[in-house]
Parts: sequence; structure tokens; C-alpha cells
Amino acid sequence: MGFDVKQGACLKMWMGGAMALLASTNVLAQSADPHRWQLNMGRGVTTSAQHAYDAHMLALWICVAIGVLVFGAMAVAMFRFRKSRGVTAATFTHNTTAEVIWTVVPIVILVIMAVPATHKLIAMYDTRDSEMTVKVTGVQWMWKYEYMGEDVTLTSRLDRESDRLRQNRGTTRAELDAHGHYLLDVDNPLVLPTNTKIRFVVTADDVIHSWWVPAFGWKQDAIPGLVNEAWTEILEPGVYRGQCAELCGKDHGFMPIVVRAVPPAEFQTWLAAEKAKNAPAIPVPGEPGPADPAPAAPAAPEAQAPGEAATAAQSPSAPAAPAAG
Repeated sequence: MGFDVKQGACLKMWMGGAMALLASTNVLAQSADPHRWQLNMGRGVTTSAQHAYDAHMLALWICVAIGVLVFGAMAVAMFRFRKSRGVTAATFTHNTTAEVIWTVVPIVILVIMAVPATHKLIAMYDTRDSEMTVKVTGVQWMWKYEYMGEDVTLTSRLDRESDRLRQNRGTTRAELDAHGHYLLDVDNPLVLPTNTKIRFVVTADDVIHSWWVPAFGWKQDAIPGLVNEAWTEILEPGVYRGQCAELCGKDHGFMPIVVRAVPPAEFQTWLAAEKAKNAPAIPVPGEPGPADPAPAAPAAPEAQAPGEAATAAQSPSAPAAPAAG
């Protein structure tokens, strides 16, 4: 019976280890938006996110290799040279070769990580050759998006259903689950084209905010009186969500970000429709246009008293009567 209990405990331990291994391998293929219990950095859907992910994974695997070597050496040393085997500890205090190795090797590793990371960091801040510009303005507690040069402006707020649910004390868990994206939906998402280098200029009207969409691989502060720059190139169509990442007041947690990435042709169709909404009405010849205001009717002459009529007749400005023939 004792053997069965031990066997069951070992089986549970091995199953737990297998599950952890499966979870760690699954973590390497995270989707764009973060999820609960996500352990690793997501790959993202932009060029910048891919750069950040590549640098992160390079550093991660180097750290894993170092950890395996260090803890492996410790395990071998503790097992093979333990006191119970009668091993006598070495008494040397200096080894030039070892000191050179453990000085040079870390330097080489740091250079291997720093060179590509620096190159990618510089590229992440290079907004030149952008194909379009979007101005992002943080306001308590919403976002304003302006497509520069296109005469299209959007105001993006928390969607009304989420706002209603959060303020209703009787809201149930089932209602929140039925919503699907509680506190993460907006009334007007930011629409962007894929495979296009997009420049962002980010600022704020009141207090400091921070515009953050994890799938894009960067976060930019929105500071009143200061304009920050960033850029992105979305590689995959989809809907990507984010939030304000800077404490900005009582409703800081209720100003989500939603970006809808669409193919360039679909974006141009959407942009044309938005422009048509904002364009002033142009009258078409032959069709009735908006009614012009009717001209004011001439005022009726006021009745004059007999004395006033006589005074007017004697006024120097009145024309003289013709002389009798």
C-alpha cells in the first residue's frame, strides 16, 4: 500500500511537470493580444513587435543556456565532490585562466545581445518614410484620433453597454460574460491599413496619459504640451485592444483602445465614407436645394399726425412744387 501511495505521488509530480512543459511550449506561440496567465512576451502583429520579440527571445535563450550550465555544474559538484565520499576540498585562491574566461565570455555575450538590440531600437524610433500620420490625443477619459491631411477626426470612448454594466450594482457575472469584451470595447475604433508605415504623433489635452496596444510592441506617453512620435506597420488584419497605461484620474481604467486593421483597399473605402460624412452638402443643378431665407417685406408706412405731415411738407429737403403756368 505504501508503494502505491508513493507511486501515485510520483505520478502526480511527473504529470505536473509534463503540464508545465506543455504550457511553456505553448507560451512560445502566443497570439497578438495578451491573455490571462500568459508567461511569455507575445509575438505581436507589427514590425516593431517582431523586433522586440526577437531581441527578447535571443536574451531568453542565452539566459536559459547559462542557467543550465550553472545549475548543472552546481549539481555535478554537489554530487561528485560531496563530503560523504571523502573528497577533500581544494584550497587554491587564484586562477588566471578561469578569471580571464569568466570575464571575456560575459562581455562577448553582452555584445552579441547589444548589437542587434541597438539596431532594432534605432529602427523603432525612425518615423521617416511614413505613408500616413495619425494624431492621438488623450483626454479624460477618451481618445481623439485625427487622420492628418484627410479631414477625418474620431472620438473614441468606452462603449455604452460596458459603461452601463459597470455603473449598475445589480450586474451579474453572466451579463459580463455575455458582453464578450467588457471594459475593452469602444464606440469608435481606430481604423488603420495593413502593410503601411503609419506615423503617430501623441499628445494630451489635460493630464498625462499613455497610449498602449500590446500587439503593436510599443507604448507612448501622451503629455500635455509635448508631442511624442512613434510608428507602426501592421502585418495582419484584425482587431487589437489596448488601454491607457498611465494613471490619469478616477476613470483611468475606463478608456480602452481598439484598433481595427484592414487591407489598404478596404481602408480607403472606409476613409472615403468618413470624408463624405463630414463634407458640406453641394447643391446639384436642377435639384431643389436648401430653401433660402425669404427677403424681408418692406415695412408699412406709419400713420402720421396732421401736424407731422405739415412739418414734413415744409421741410427744406422736400422737393419744391412746380410754379403755376
